[in-house]
This record gives sequence, C-alpha cells and structure tokens, in this order.
Amino acid sequence: MSSLWRPASPLRFAARSRHADVTMVTDRAWRLLPPDATADARWLIAARGLRAFGDGLVSVLLPTYLFDRGFDVFTVGILSTLTLLGSAALTLGVGAITNRLGHRPLLLVGCVLMAGTGVGFATLEGFWPLAIVAFIGTLNPSAGDVSLFLPLEQSLLTQTVGSRHRTALFARYSLVGTLAGALGTLSAGLPTLIPGILAVPLREVLNAVFLVYAALASLALVYYRRLSLGVTPTVGPRAAPLGDSRGIVVRLAAVFSLDAFGGGFFVQSLLVVWLHQRFGVSVSAIGAILFVANGLSAVSFLVAVPLSRRFGLINTMVFTHLPSNVLLLLVPFAPTLGLAVALLLARYALSQMDVPTRTSYVMAVVAPEARAAAASVTAVPRSLASAVSPMLAGYLLTRSAFGWPLLIGGLLKAAYDVLLLLTFRALRPPEEREMRASAAHCGVQATSDARPPAGTPV
Repeated sequence: MSSLWRPASPLRFAARSRHADVTMVTDRAWRLLPPDATADARWLIAARGLRAFGDGLVSVLLPTYLFDRGFDVFTVGILSTLTLLGSAALTLGVGAITNRLGHRPLLLVGCVLMAGTGVGFATLEGFWPLAIVAFIGTLNPSAGDVSLFLPLEQSLLTQTVGSRHRTALFARYSLVGTLAGALGTLSAGLPTLIPGILAVPLREVLNAVFLVYAALASLALVYYRRLSLGVTPTVGPRAAPLGDSRGIVVRLAAVFSLDAFGGGFFVQSLLVVWLHQRFGVSVSAIGAILFVANGLSAVSFLVAVPLSRRFGLINTMVFTHLPSNVLLLLVPFAPTLGLAVALLLARYALSQMDVPTRTSYVMAVVAPEARAAAASVTAVPRSLASAVSPMLAGYLLTRSAFGWPLLIGGLLKAAYDVLLLLTFRALRPPEEREMRASAAHCGVQATSDARPPAGTPV
C-alpha cells in the first residue's frame, strides 16, 4: 500500500499552479487590450498616443529650434526647467480639483493649453515670451509624460478595468505612448532635411512643426469628448483629496522624487545635445537612435506584466531598474559612438519596466476616491525634482562633453532603487495579498488531501 500511495507535494502543486498562471498572463500580455477593458480605455489610450507623438517630435527639435534663434545650451536647460515647473503646478492643481469638477472637462482644458503652446512657439520670438509659454503650456522636453494629462488619464484608466488586469492595461497605455513617442522622435529628422530639399528657411519649417503639435491637441480633444467616465464630479466640494491615503502617498512621492531628480539630468532634449557634442551625431541620426531605444522600452512594458505577476510589482520595479542604471553609469566612459549607443539601447530595454508597474502600484495601494489626487501628488514632486536638474545638466554640458549629467543621474536613480525596495517591499497591493493567501490556502489544502486516511498503513 505504501508503495502505491504517494502524498502530493504542496510545493510541487503550488509551482505547477503558479507556472500555469504565469503562462496564461504572458499570453494575455500581448493582446491589444485586456478582455474586460471598456471603450473608454481605448479613447484614453488613443489620445495618449497622439500627445506622445507630439512630445517626441518637439523634444528632439527643441534644441534645434532654440539654437536657430541664437540661444545656447544653457538656455535649453532653463526652458526645460520652466516647462517642468509649469507642469508641476498644473498637475498639482488638477489633482486637487478633479473629483469636484470631473475628469473630462479638465482633459478638454488641457487640450486647449496644448494647442496654445504649439501656436505660441510657432509665432512668438524672444526668450521671455517663449519662457512664459513654456511655463504655462504643455511642452514636454523629456521622453516620458510629465503633463497635467497624466493623473487624469491614470485615475480614469483604473475605472475601466478590473484589478487583475490593471497592470496589463497600464502596460498598454505606456506601450502606445512610447511607440508613438518613438515615431515622433524618428519623424524629427524630416524637418531638418526639408530646407535643403525645398529651399525654405529652417525657421519656417520648425514653426510648422509646432503648428502640427497644436493640431494633434485638437485631435486628442475629439477623443476625450467621447469619454463616458469623468463627466461629472464624484465627491462633494469639501472632501479631502487624499483622505486616509495621505501617509502612503507622501512617502511614495518622496521616493519617486529622487528618481525624477536623477532622470532630469538626461532628459531627451539634453541627451540629444550630449550625443551631438561628444560624437558629432546629426539630429536625424539621433532621432533614429532614440526611435530604436523607445521601441525597446515599448516591448519592455509588456514583459513587465508577467514579471510583476510572478515576482510582485515592487520587485519588478527594482530589479529591472537597477541594472539599467548600472548601464547608464558606463555610457560616459564609452570611447566610441557604437559602444555608447549599445549601452544606451541596453539601458532602454530595461529602464522603463517600472513605468506601468509603478502606476499600477500607486493606484492599487490608495483608496479609489484618492486615485486622481494620488497620481497628481506623486507626479508633482517628480516634476519639481526633474525641473531643477536639467538646468544643472545644461551648465555641466557647457563646461565639459564628458557626460557628467549621465553619471550623476545614474547614481541618483540607483540610490532610488535601493530606497524603494527598503521602504515599500512590505506594502503589497490587494491582489498580491489575495494571491499569497490563495497560494497558502492551496498549500494547506494539498497537504490535507495528501494525508492518508486513518488506519491506512504508510
């Protein structure tokens, strides 16, 4: 009897169950949208793609635009700082009033500001007029989204899908934004070629680019008008934006700000400047490099879904982000363009897996009514922290072409990874706690089922 009866191993049972679960999640990770996502998710992601294309286009051309007007590298850093400071102020204000006014009206106002930004840069001259438009507008000098649209879209997306597929939906949201941004950076090389082909001044071509940016805002407005969520206020006028989630949000904002401060040292516009100074690369070539880099980042968003399911959101954020920062530290020491590009591409393949997981984590650990404010409050310190460093990086690039901004930024972001793990590894999202409880229950049940009946010889 003992030779025929073998108790089932709880560990083996849990491993098989987990493997099957991860395989199923991996298959779903490559679908266009999660199966339970509503139509509102499609409109939000489509609008995100339009905005990202415009951001990618102008972030690469912004240095060329300013150099054509007689400004120097330091001015590029100052205007990048002003855009991020303005975005921080707008984002904070949006988070405080979203539940009182509704998401959709604020998204429409944001589109109007985006259109005004494009028209302003296309028609105005001089540093101070451009500085004012940069501060109150939606111009984005970085590869990521740091605008007032971010907390509005994130909090709405959470309402369009179940908690099980929340990370997968944010992966698609990041994927579309990154692919569209990559297409924008690739397209940035075309305006610099048009003057030689059509014999028109470069300034007129660059002005037309910013009018295209304004037109994209108008198209995004059409998509936002189709939303059925966020049309009306959701709380009373005196409700606290964060409520009981204030402590968690403040700690998250403090840790995220360190990461953003480090990232501000090599925003995309300044990375263009460094590659041009160090290796003499043309804008069109840099646009192609960034297109490939952002494409790798886009693929990594989907890879992050099964990884987060298997290892948890915090572990996925830290143990993919930390190696990418080690690669970043090596870039300034690269003696050739080929090696520098290879290190940058390897870094881009890993560095953005924390984007959908971070967003999903914030939305999971706060109360539903606090999500818009939480997205805003965690984004604002990131914007403020990243607003200071571009100006410092611009100054460093005027003193040396070595790549000090990349070195400093990599060290700061590596410190963020360690701090995030130490601070939040014990605070798990509800679905991870449920999975652990379910796994523990399955293990206990398997052990109970494996016990032989009373009186059975073993």
